[in-house]
This record gives sequence, structure tokens and C-alpha cells, in this order.
Amino acid sequence: MASTTLSLSSPSISGSTTPCLPHTATTVAYFKPHNRSFSTSLLGKSLSLYPTSRIRPTDAKNASNGITCQASSILPSALLFDCDGVLVDTEKDGHRISFNETFEEKELGVTWDVDLYGELLKIGGGKERMTAYFNKVGWPEKAPKDEDERKAFIAGLHKRKTDLFMALIEKQLLPLRPGVAKLIDQALGKGVKVAVCSTSNEKAVSAIVSFLLGSQRAEQIKIFAGDVVPRKKPDPAIYILAANTLGVDPSSCVVVEDSAIGLAAAKAAGMKCIVTKSGYTAEEDFLNADAVFDCIGDPPEERFDLTFCGSLLEKQYVS
Repeated sequence: MASTTLSLSSPSISGSTTPCLPHTATTVAYFKPHNRSFSTSLLGKSLSLYPTSRIRPTDAKNASNGITCQASSILPSALLFDCDGVLVDTEKDGHRISFNETFEEKELGVTWDVDLYGELLKIGGGKERMTAYFNKVGWPEKAPKDEDERKAFIAGLHKRKTDLFMALIEKQLLPLRPGVAKLIDQALGKGVKVAVCSTSNEKAVSAIVSFLLGSQRAEQIKIFAGDVVPRKKPDPAIYILAANTLGVDPSSCVVVEDSAIGLAAAKAAGMKCIVTKSGYTAEEDFLNADAVFDCIGDPPEERFDLTFCGSLLEKQYVS
């Protein structure tokens, strides 16, 4: 099988958090100027997104390249985070590396380079990603021919990949993105429920939450991950499951995502969604987002906080 080959090396990371994406003078949060409607069979009804009034200058202003707003009495019932690209920028130097190490161990003659993996990320879920790739380019000679056996083959590859990825997390070679711990602490301190909703393997997501956020936070965070729902993002199933399990109204939830498929899932579930762009998603279309930033950020480079999340339940913000 023809393959794209590249030199792989361990990521070199210093400090406790990764930096925000390079910040430019462009708008970091924007207003959606027209109606958009869509339907979802899971919800059984159509959802319409209506525009809201532009924010008044007295309500918000640019500050440290972010947005500040007047104190809001409203807080989200739940703050829901995607994992990869939101809590940690894991994809390029985490999941991709672990996939390639697995392919090498199994002598499959496959290597996913940076650009190819960026395309594959449009498919939610690691097992689904490998299956779609092999269906398109051809299955390795060592792969079984029977469809059911191929499912078991993919599951085995994914299990090994997860083990390799977890080793990276346990060694804390992939740090939290700026502002993640801050925002979670603000939410937990105010009694806002916090959950992580990811298409990634539950074992890997739990490791990220436990090792990088610490056991005290982890005990208070509910995890919805992997095959907990039959259909993965952009399907809204995982966010609807989270709202139902937490006992909250979807319309009172605020989601933090980094990708277009995650945004689509959150909006189809009827939730507010803030996008914090990651390395692979910076150029994606986030027109339906309630706000878009390069990261959450810690002071003095903070982009937004819990108060801003709550304010989205009342209005949308532009810079």
C-alpha cells in the first residue's frame, strides 16, 4: 500500500499550558446576522436560530484582546467541554503520533502526516476515522477480509492507540490549554455542573481529566465519551445525553468546542456554543457559533470567563 511517510518525534513542551493561537487584530467573537434553521431526527423537530441585537458599547468592550461584560445574574446550568482541542491541543502531537506508532507496531505500512490527519479529523471518532481511511485507500494486507473481523481488527488497533496516548497523558507531555482550569474552577465554585463530551475513547478522556485537571476536579466532572451514544458528532446525541443525565434544560447549557462538527452537534442540541480555535480548526467555518476566540485564556490574557458564558443566555456578543 502506498503511504505518506514523515519523521515523527516526541513533542517538546515547556510550561504547564500550551499558548493560545497567534492572536490577530481580527474579530474574536462575532454576531450571526441572519436566521438559520435546521432539523434533527433525534430531537424530532426543527430548530430555528434567530438573530439577537448587537451588543451596546456600554455592555461590552475589548479588553486584553478579549471581551468583558456587565455582571449577569444568569449562569449556565451546565458547562460542557469537548476534550481534544479544547481541554488539550492533543491532535497533532498526541492522537496522530499514537495512531502512527500503532500502525508501525502492526507493520501496516501506513503513516498519517499532519495535513492528512487534519482531513481525517472531519470524521468523528478514532475507529470511524480508521475505517473511513481504509475504505477509501484500501485495507492493509494484514487486515481480515470479513467485515465483522475488520471491526474487531479496528477495535484492536484503537485499543493499542489509546494505551500509547494515555502514556503521553500520564507523563503530562501534553498540557492543558490556557484558561481551562480557571473556567472549570469558576463553574464548580458557583455550583454550575461541568461535563466533558467527547467522541474520543472514554479511557483516554478520563485520563486527561484525572491527570491534567487533578483528582479533586475530576470527581466533580461527568464524562460522556466514546461509544456512549450510537451516533457521534456532528450528531447532537452526546450533548442531549449529557443534558438529560445532568437533569438540565439544553437551552441553559453552554458548550465549549473547537471544531465545526462539534459546533454543529452543540447547536443541533439547542445549546449555546463558544468556539476556542485549535491548531487544526483555525480556518473552519464557525458562522453559527455564539462566540469565537483563539482560547479561553488566563489573566492578563483572559479572553472570557464564566460571567460571559452566562451572558450568552441573554444575548450574543461582538467585539
